Amino acid sequence: SAHAPVMADVAAFAGAGGPVLGICNGFQILTEAGLLPGALHRNEGLHFICKDVHLTVEGQPTPFTAGLAGRVIKVPVAHHDGNYHADAETRAALEGEGRVLFRYCLPTGEVDPAANPNGSLGNIAGICNAAGNVVGMMPHPERCAEPLLGNTDGLAVFEAALKQLGA
Repeated sequence: SAHAPVMADVAAFAGAGGPVLGICNGFQILTEAGLLPGALHRNEGLHFICKDVHLTVEGQPTPFTAGLAGRVIKVPVAHHDGNYHADAETRAALEGEGRVLFRYCLPTGEVDPAANPNGSLGNIAGICNAAGNVVGMMPHPERCAEPLLGNTDGLAVFEAALKQLGA
């Protein structure tokens, strides 16, 4: 919950420049807590969606996307409230400042409404804050980070973080 006592510590950590990644409901919590702009609404069509999608990685480098720009990754989604919305001013700022990090796309990397599983504005699947240290994304890279899972594309998000943190 965005109002859980731990969120004060998360906000302080993020405010001090600490890397924060919110996946799926975590993305929703980051928006509700005011650490990221916008909101996640019910999926267009009001159905739960569970399937693999393709994402194009773009925008400014963050601890979770450094070195990944221009890459297309296949990542699962599993959500009912994944439809990202923001007002026109916020969306213009996100786009202009390179804060849209992930977009739903075709396997070729083309951003197309047909690739958008939930109705998110601009096919947005993930964003970051102005400082670039707080990242929210609806798809689940942790569900495709091991060969045993049949896909390792999500591992790149975590490897980028390890490189940025010097681990």
